[in-house]
Amino acid sequence: MAKLLLKLQRYFRRKPVRFFTLLALYLAAGSLVFLHSGFSGEPTVPGSPRSPAGGEGPGLPYLGVMQLSRGFKAAATIPGRVRRHGPWFKSTSKEPAERGKARDNGGTRSRALRGRSGREKEEDRGSRTQLELHTPMEFRWLGAAILSARYIGCYVDNTRQRTLRGMSFFDYKKMTVFRCQDNCAERGYLYAGLEFGAECYCGHKIQASNASESECNMECKGERSNTCGGINRLSIYRLELAQESARRYGSAIFRGCFRRPDNVSIALPASQLMLNMSVDKCVDFCTEKEYPLSALAGTSCHCGFPTTLFPLHEREDEQLCAQKCPGEEFESCGTADFLLVYQTQVQDNRCMDRRFLPSRAKQLVALASFPGAGNTWARHLIELATGFYTGSYYFDGSLYNKGFKGERDHWRSGRTICIKTHESGQKEIESFDSAILLIRNPYKALMAEFNRKYGGHIGFAAHAHWKGKEWPEFVANYAPWWATHTLDWLRYGKKVLVVHFEDLKRDLFVQLQRMVGLLGITACEDRLLCVEGQKDGNFKRSGLRKLEYDPYTPEMRKMISGYIKTVDTALKLRNLSGVPDDYYPR
Repeated sequence: MAKLLLKLQRYFRRKPVRFFTLLALYLAAGSLVFLHSGFSGEPTVPGSPRSPAGGEGPGLPYLGVMQLSRGFKAAATIPGRVRRHGPWFKSTSKEPAERGKARDNGGTRSRALRGRSGREKEEDRGSRTQLELHTPMEFRWLGAAILSARYIGCYVDNTRQRTLRGMSFFDYKKMTVFRCQDNCAERGYLYAGLEFGAECYCGHKIQASNASESECNMECKGERSNTCGGINRLSIYRLELAQESARRYGSAIFRGCFRRPDNVSIALPASQLMLNMSVDKCVDFCTEKEYPLSALAGTSCHCGFPTTLFPLHEREDEQLCAQKCPGEEFESCGTADFLLVYQTQVQDNRCMDRRFLPSRAKQLVALASFPGAGNTWARHLIELATGFYTGSYYFDGSLYNKGFKGERDHWRSGRTICIKTHESGQKEIESFDSAILLIRNPYKALMAEFNRKYGGHIGFAAHAHWKGKEWPEFVANYAPWWATHTLDWLRYGKKVLVVHFEDLKRDLFVQLQRMVGLLGITACEDRLLCVEGQKDGNFKRSGLRKLEYDPYTPEMRKMISGYIKTVDTALKLRNLSGVPDDYYPR
């Protein structure tokens, strides 16, 4: 052996070029292996319909799936979402945008951002024609278009008492003057105001004083050549509509028939007698008065907010309100004892103010869910109910650009009220002190996540994706994860509050009270009632797109039914109510 080493030494001493060539090739090969491991593809979830753990659905024992859940730790990284590692958050700056500038040029987070850019562009193209609003309804005012828009000046704005109190929306990436004007005009508003370079407010009245033009000094995020207000300053335009009637006859949300409150003058402070009453007249009157509720009582029109005096929780039979309107024979206008209530286009601003926590949170609370289970919607509700931003275990630029400002904070920053996560590994779960576990019907959750994956946050997957190999592969990988996600959180979570997505939709007020209670905040009832009127928020699809066929095969349903039964058993073993009945296919 010694002779062989001596010969090699003499050989490379005579041929140094060959030695360095071999050394370079060795290092290059090692680099390629390292790069391949660092940029591995989309993770697949262990377990399949043919595996022992995922085989005969109804016969799956509870402990068997618990064993299966150990294999899902490898699926901690969600496709399309960037997980942030390491304590990069050290700055004490108040504004996340300033903090990001110092680190966007390097480190894990900037690499993650670069990796996301292509997908975000696709999402932007897919959702460009859809407006994500902070209002509960999407109005389509027929014929409403801008004939002209006249700039009338820079005005003071206040977060607690808005200058323009109608609809509002934000886009911290692509806001333009025309986009704001067009969307306000489409919904029949007379004024459009831009603030902070990215925020758009609409209204029928300007309720503030003028400010110096020099204070409206921020460029629009989507067009550097135009000004979009400033800090607490609005650049306001007066809109001239192509059809003035478009402002007066639009859509309003029907809330139902309700018994007249005991003291109607306090519960609904604005009112007017209308001998020629119609729904349009009452809605227009309340809109002009800047109230979100319009209540018709025969020939009387009442306006106000949802409050504890008039909470809109106990609906009556609509036949009790079926009295014809004096001014429109095909409409109902309610009676003196039973009010017919509509929601106007005026935004209820009592729950719209949000901020970061004033002091660092002592406990980390997770808002945990399987992807597609409504986590982003739940974040919207929690932010409105508490007045504090929610955070995220990931970084999603499109969510940040639409107003979720806690998205850019590191999840351990302590500045947000709770943390969105889809993780299901023991180490990740035990990082949190408590959790709200959001569970949704797997058939709906899988379709929602498939739509997000191939169509963006509010888009839909193409027909080719449903019919191609993508859908069967997706179900095979993600259906087992739906079960193990819940099982892991029930097993490793320190303090877990289970909320079913379906219960949250059906009884939002009660479920939000439970969620806010776990967060350690006393819920203000009027604020929760305000949330009910603003509940849809950003990134809420208008229902899953109806397919012409059932995407689930009998084999898929057999597998998913087994996972549903396993989760149902796990919940009942914890003395919790099992899954809702509609989780099982009919």
